[in-house]
Amino acid sequence: MHKAVDVLKHEFSGLRTGRATISMLDPVRVDVYGSSMPLNQVGTISVPEPRMISVQVWDKSNAKAVEKAIASSGLGLNPQADGQLIRIPIPELNEQRRKELSKVAGQYAEQARVAVRGVRRDGMDSLKKLEKDHEIGEDDVKMWQEEIQRLTDESIKRIDDALAQKSKEIMQV
Repeated sequence: MHKAVDVLKHEFSGLRTGRATISMLDPVRVDVYGSSMPLNQVGTISVPEPRMISVQVWDKSNAKAVEKAIASSGLGLNPQADGQLIRIPIPELNEQRRKELSKVAGQYAEQARVAVRGVRRDGMDSLKKLEKDHEIGEDDVKMWQEEIQRLTDESIKRIDDALAQKSKEIMQV
């Protein structure tokens, strides 16, 4: 259940809000040295301003490849090269795009809720099997079922809280 919440938070970090974050460039892969490498392995990524990401490329010969990879990544970003430094301004999101991102965040949250419920179902099935095989008693089954339900409720609440926070962040102008 904790893993489902962690995965959700990681997915949320990839959702673009109007604010620049280093994790926005996680999906970008650069073709250098004859292979495809993650962007963070060819340069240093930083956020000097709230609406700007900069990439300091370590090898000057890779600057064009990095610029091309960012531009063709499908993230809607337009990098501007200045020697080994590549600046990436983060454009303002319009209202329609914000609503779409909020819906996507809701879908991610629902997937996490389904995963948590799946873990609960597996736990309950295991308890029933143990009871059927006479390995634990009826009182123990009831106690563990209540504990599993408590953990499930707690995880669902964490998911809902994370969704509310992300939706607020997305809709903030």
